[in-house]
Amino acid sequence: MTSDVKEVAGKSYDYIIVGGGTCGCPLAATLSEKFSVLLIERGGSPYGNPLVIDRRYYGFPLIQKDNIHNSVAQRFTSQDGVSNVRGRVLGGSSAINGGFYSRASDEFVEKVGWDKKLVKEAYEWVESKVVFPPFFLTPWQSVAEFSLLETGILPYNGYNLEHIKGTKISGSVFDGFGKRHTSADLLEAGNPKNLTVLVNATVKSIIFHHNGEKNETIAKGIKFIKSNGSVDETYEAYIKKPNNSTSRGDVILSAGALGSPQLLLLSGIGPKERLRSFNIPLVHEMKEVGQGMQDNPCIAILVDSKPENRLPDPPQIAGITEDFKIIIEASILPLSINESRVNIAAKIAMPFSKGYLELNNTDPRLNPSVKFNYLENENDMEQCVKMTKLLNKIARSKSIAFFLGESQQNKLASNEFDLKKFCKKNVRTIYHYHGGCNVGSVVDKNYKVHGIKGLKVLDGSTFSESPGTNPMATLLMLGRYQGLKILQERETDSSLNVKKDNT
Repeated sequence: MTSDVKEVAGKSYDYIIVGGGTCGCPLAATLSEKFSVLLIERGGSPYGNPLVIDRRYYGFPLIQKDNIHNSVAQRFTSQDGVSNVRGRVLGGSSAINGGFYSRASDEFVEKVGWDKKLVKEAYEWVESKVVFPPFFLTPWQSVAEFSLLETGILPYNGYNLEHIKGTKISGSVFDGFGKRHTSADLLEAGNPKNLTVLVNATVKSIIFHHNGEKNETIAKGIKFIKSNGSVDETYEAYIKKPNNSTSRGDVILSAGALGSPQLLLLSGIGPKERLRSFNIPLVHEMKEVGQGMQDNPCIAILVDSKPENRLPDPPQIAGITEDFKIIIEASILPLSINESRVNIAAKIAMPFSKGYLELNNTDPRLNPSVKFNYLENENDMEQCVKMTKLLNKIARSKSIAFFLGESQQNKLASNEFDLKKFCKKNVRTIYHYHGGCNVGSVVDKNYKVHGIKGLKVLDGSTFSESPGTNPMATLLMLGRYQGLKILQERETDSSLNVKKDNT
């Protein structure tokens, strides 16, 4: 691991992965088994940072002052007026989230066309390294579990990593000692001879070569800057040129649902008119880049009457109900160094409303503009009303009243009209936003960007829905899964080339 851009500048690699986040780290570790890999991350290292590693500081990165270059969470507010965050650290959002690990449903795996056997292997590889069953349930998580069961979110499934109806305890990237294991820990499984990790460096754009004879555009490398440096002082790294017996590697964007579409746009792939307004030369016109942005609408209810000095408490249990359409979790989140609030949150698992992402500027370190259009679709509003009624019921359960030593809570609102107003006013994020480089419209089923050779996108920007209760498990799995697929393909390619040479 290095933060010295000069150690990387001018060098060539088999693969360049942009974004050392939830998906990028397992992908880099897997590809390094056979190939040279550069993993480039705009943030710093998570190691030695108690705000990332220590469970007692869960939620603190979300309330920390956002320093433009070095805070581990970068804030943004969508055009809907809802504040949100994205990871800016090696490990990505797996370094700042609640650590809740739960697999995608079998239906999701089938729908996206993945190989079930390889998916299972990839999940198990991740789980053997960074996932832990809870050593014990905290008092608040036990109470939340009882309140879900009391409200009728059944059956009770105990400890279970699968996406199944009812109430369950799931895995966590926090171990029994309260230490977080981010996706960065998976880099230890890579081949250190083949793997270079460059931190505190931000990719400015992709370098392309246009082959006039074949009329094809090929990604041949990246331009990058120091994250705390000048946007005009750029460095370059390249994809190795293939020899006769090998195929060429790829530039792979794993910069997240905001970062990957933003980088495609900054590199000249997107809607022609929008790019022209920023004087970005067009490389390939693609209107769909940045379209189909979604964020799961969330309603969170504070069940305590006032802030108290309780220890932050990430979720350990989940309720999956209403035909998998509503997911409920509970936590204690800090407001400040010595005050926190106890909450129950629910999200709409499969919203219909969609939005878009556009450039705000040409500095890759700054946020693009994004609008999710929360609850714009009437189905989403109906689900939100249903969800709020359910949260009302849970918040007024005997289990919670007993835990807080208070009488049962008053109802939030009574009639449908008031509940719709409540939803509109209180909708928030649960940080599971996705889309912008969707499979089908921007990339194919192998995650190759349409119309460009040697360029892939692999992260939450390719999802049309958020898998499981929380997407982290599936993004970790996807990095490993696609890494294995690429290794298999390259092996097939090289054996075909050897056969050709022999004949």
